[in-house]
Amino acid sequence: MFSLLKLSWASQCPDSAPLLLRLAAGAIFLVHGWQKLTMGVAGVAGFLGQLGFPAPEFFAVILIAVEVAGGAALILGVLTRFAAALSSIVALVALLTVHLSKGFFVNEGGYEFIALILAASLALLITGAGKYSLDRTLKLD
Repeated sequence: MFSLLKLSWASQCPDSAPLLLRLAAGAIFLVHGWQKLTMGVAGVAGFLGQLGFPAPEFFAVILIAVEVAGGAALILGVLTRFAAALSSIVALVALLTVHLSKGFFVNEGGYEFIALILAASLALLITGAGKYSLDRTLKLD
């Protein structure tokens, strides 16, 4: 147990970091996208319309597609930088339009969670998918 706390094991597996980040961020985007998919385009468009988005039906389809397909792409590590770029845009828009005005804490609708998701997406955009990915296997990165 003490050797686990010394963290010497962490230096032995640096290639696992992008994998862990991809799995966590990808799962979050995928599940949120699936939730929106089950709400339907009309429900998501209604929410976006309340926020003042132009062409809310169009952006509802884009949002759902980015969260579902982008989340799956992050999990698989395929087209990771592209998926991370789109996910970063989604997270940034959510931060600015929904969460920032509500303060920091997530239980008040604040930005702490979306800021972390934005940081994860940006980190994957910068680092790429890593060793354990389809990008690496298919030589896409």
